[in-house]
Amino acid sequence: MVKKIVLASGNAGKLREFSQLFASWLIQVLPQSEFEVSDAEETGLSFIENALIKARHASRISGLPALADDSGLAVDALNGAPGIYSARYSGAGATDALNNAKLLQALKAVESTRRSASFHCALAFVRQWDDPVPLVCSAKWSGRILSQPTGEQGFGYDPLFFVESEGMTSAELPREVKNRLSHRAQAMVQFELLWKESMQGAGLA
Repeated sequence: MVKKIVLASGNAGKLREFSQLFASWLIQVLPQSEFEVSDAEETGLSFIENALIKARHASRISGLPALADDSGLAVDALNGAPGIYSARYSGAGATDALNNAKLLQALKAVESTRRSASFHCALAFVRQWDDPVPLVCSAKWSGRILSQPTGEQGFGYDPLFFVESEGMTSAELPREVKNRLSHRAQAMVQFELLWKESMQGAGLA
């Protein structure tokens, strides 16, 4: 029987990526929308704090174990911005296109050699909403920001994030390559180790 967890996100791109990553574990990832879970108020000051807030919120309402991801882009020339505000960087009504446009404008006078950036992902998993020992891990993926978007895959800032080792943007990478290299994929590798260590006695692994 496929086990179920709720993903504390309404982002279709994240749901797709996590579903692919969890498929081999025979775990079904359900979006929080299936349980009418509203978005949590992200009052944390770090990716990890916000991931925990979101996981506890989704678990409390759904009654299921919950996984939350809080991720974003940190650009060195912008002192780490947009950071935890990546998804809403362009303000109310933010979209990927508006966020990318604002980032390009902010970096307009910054030469390519100073456009280093990194994607960050924090994962938090709770067995129940008040779980005192949540599983928490984080990872980062380094690259640089281009002067114009390139590629049609992925979502968010992927069309601007150039991966030096592959010679292309995250939005140009084949899905299987991105699922191996990305900040989210790296965090999932860490999470799998924590899962195997901690879940055996909980009947979830």
